[in-house]
Amino acid sequence: MNHSHLLTRTYRIVRIIIHTFTGLIIAAAIFPLLQNNTKLRLTNWWCGGLLRAFGIKVNTFGNLPAANIKGILFVANHVSWADIHALNSKILLRFIAKSDIKSWPVFGYLVTKANTLFIDRSKRQEAGKIVATTAVSLMAGDNLCFFPEGTTTDGTHILPFKSSVLQAAIDANTVIWPVAIRYVNYDGSTNKNMAYAGDTSLLASMKAVLNVSNPVVELHFLTPISTKNKNRRELTLQAYNEIKATLSL
Repeated sequence: MNHSHLLTRTYRIVRIIIHTFTGLIIAAAIFPLLQNNTKLRLTNWWCGGLLRAFGIKVNTFGNLPAANIKGILFVANHVSWADIHALNSKILLRFIAKSDIKSWPVFGYLVTKANTLFIDRSKRQEAGKIVATTAVSLMAGDNLCFFPEGTTTDGTHILPFKSSVLQAAIDANTVIWPVAIRYVNYDGSTNKNMAYAGDTSLLASMKAVLNVSNPVVELHFLTPISTKNKNRRELTLQAYNEIKATLSL
């Protein structure tokens, strides 16, 4: 590791530590006093700050949502822990996430405080409950985001989408907004060093990201899909095909 790279990496680490502690203080001491919309705006600011601390640049393409949108279900492919922060830095969102994220050190606490809806995939009977909760949240005006693959990939392929949660968009009579996520190198190829997949630990993934010189994530906002006169399997397949085509996978 050359001297310049070492200085950059050390600078990023210091910024990450300071920013993370700031987030912990806000979540523990200030969040309980705030209304939901203010919490979302603070989360939006904090996520953008964390990406900047890691040196991650976010490039957006397509139909970027307006600031005042409400009650939309966003669906995206899933590559990294940074997906959540990238999306949250651009839209005021609540996430639907796997319950094991709660056990992540530090970040699990922050994600929980950010009003995340958790799914326990080991309990099939939970599916109906999460669909009902999601529908209520959408009807209340919350923007939600869900990763239908159910896990991450290295970004070179996309896994089949699970359809159950998309029923909530039908029940809430809202739209589904697909987002295609890519991490790219200078030559436009997939940057697999940004992925948090397989048996890689969260800490190991973060260390790998720190070693990337100029990390870039692309968020491609596709055309929203109407749920009218469609069942969840049709919607799931349409979202899957559009994201896959955008990523050229």
